[in-house]
Amino acid sequence: MRFINLIVVHCSASRCDRCYTENDLTTDHLRRGFSDAGYHFYIRKDGSIKSLRPLEKPGAHARGYNAHSIGICYEGGLDEHGRSADTRTDFQKHSLRVLVMTLLRDYPAARLCGHRDLSPDLNRNGEIEPEEWIKECPCFDAATILTEPPPPNPGHL
Repeated sequence: MRFINLIVVHCSASRCDRCYTENDLTTDHLRRGFSDAGYHFYIRKDGSIKSLRPLEKPGAHARGYNAHSIGICYEGGLDEHGRSADTRTDFQKHSLRVLVMTLLRDYPAARLCGHRDLSPDLNRNGEIEPEEWIKECPCFDAATILTEPPPPNPGHL
């Protein structure tokens, strides 16, 4: 089994008013030359968690960090006008929280972060600030996953 020290959250950078399935994501990654989907998990708008890549296999989601990380992506990240936004549904928030908690229990040495938090610290002040982000992904602060209040009655998941 691989040593895991990061759990990296991404968004698919797809519009919230359109469907972007795990098959769409995999097809797009194959077109880009990946051997499969780059993420280990994909969370659909309805909260369903899709396993895309075995955990034993390094991902292809965060250059320079793939060997020791797990990649989670949620469907969305762009509003209906194509602008970056936290478009997570209550179902996605619930599933993301449960998945992250489970992975942190299985990999207690891992740190949770968003893809944007792996951008280079250009001014070397020890903090990755918005003007340094290579991407806005995942369009919210991933560190809040464990501290934000659970969504009200996410339904039967």
